[in-house]
Amino acid sequence: MPQRAAANDRLRAGSIRGVTIRACAVTISSAALLLFAISACSKPTSSSSDKPLPPLNPRADSLQSGFGTMDRLVDAAKKEGALTVVGLPGGWVGYKEIMARFSDKYGIKVTSIVPEASSKQEIDTAARLKGTKQAPDVFDLTLEVAVANAKLFAPYRVTGWADIPDEAKEQRGRWFAAYGGYMSIGYDSKKVPAPATYGALVRPGTIVALPGDPRRTASAFSAVMATSLGHGLPDAARGVDLFARLKKGGMLGRPDQASAVVDWDFMNAARTASGRGESAWRVTIPKNEVLASYYMQAISADAPHPAAARLWEEFLLSDEGQNLFLKAYARPARMEAMEMRDALDGDAAARLPEVSGEPVILSIPEQDKAKAYVAEHWAKMVG
Repeated sequence: MPQRAAANDRLRAGSIRGVTIRACAVTISSAALLLFAISACSKPTSSSSDKPLPPLNPRADSLQSGFGTMDRLVDAAKKEGALTVVGLPGGWVGYKEIMARFSDKYGIKVTSIVPEASSKQEIDTAARLKGTKQAPDVFDLTLEVAVANAKLFAPYRVTGWADIPDEAKEQRGRWFAAYGGYMSIGYDSKKVPAPATYGALVRPGTIVALPGDPRRTASAFSAVMATSLGHGLPDAARGVDLFARLKKGGMLGRPDQASAVVDWDFMNAARTASGRGESAWRVTIPKNEVLASYYMQAISADAPHPAAARLWEEFLLSDEGQNLFLKAYARPARMEAMEMRDALDGDAAARLPEVSGEPVILSIPEQDKAKAYVAEHWAKMVG
């Protein structure tokens, strides 16, 4: 199964907060009042819809300010005819289908470069290709990399901006979440009893794997930090110690030989669905050891195809795009709002692994402190 090289380096409805739903509430006391209420909640009147459209600006900070209508954005993007993405392996949160759907829907060629790039490598690729037509238009990044490189991104607030949790977006729109996930345990139920905790993995006969080296692969770093949680607080020493015990007991191995893999729930769930882990593969998120993370979208300030880049983000944050993430077991950033509006794919949502407990999202200072500890102690304690 494809693994993104820096996967943290990428949540169940109700756990995503900060959603604002606007509705028109009315009290019906007569037929006349009902008609008035219906008209008040309907589309704008002809006088408001006849307002002049803004000058076309493919580098605007919103649909309204740069295009006025979605049709004008689509037309501008079609004229550009191309979009370049970076760091998006097809097996990561359904991106293969998402790219194909976008291309088919709008007639825009999507070129994917360096698909296995980490978030940091995405930024390095953009710097290397700056000024060329091959430079990436958009990014998919961890919070840490998005914040550190915000000056490189163009502000843009998608149409569904109000539905994105406040903690998962930069105020001006330089970066914002499209999806997220929880750290989980994928396990072979024929070989391993359902682990109630991460500590339960230390069991003779169990082979546990990480999706990479936690010093270089962010999904692996997040796996270590999930195992480090105690009473909702991260402690990198606790996580490193767990894997040191696994190593000492001969219970630490590669993903292809493991009976349990600590990885994002969307990766473990996709393995279950693929059949490659056999029908016995199951996914569990230990209760009260819930580590969560969002992945951020950003538009390059130097995007060679600025209108197509903005259309891509509109598509990803649309109901259609969000349900495509959900189909691939990722948790849409707009999940709670979509559920309230009955726009969520209920069948896909029902297939998500269950979550119990308050999610923990590591702050950047917490990540920095933990990464320093892992860098210093992993080699001598785990190898």
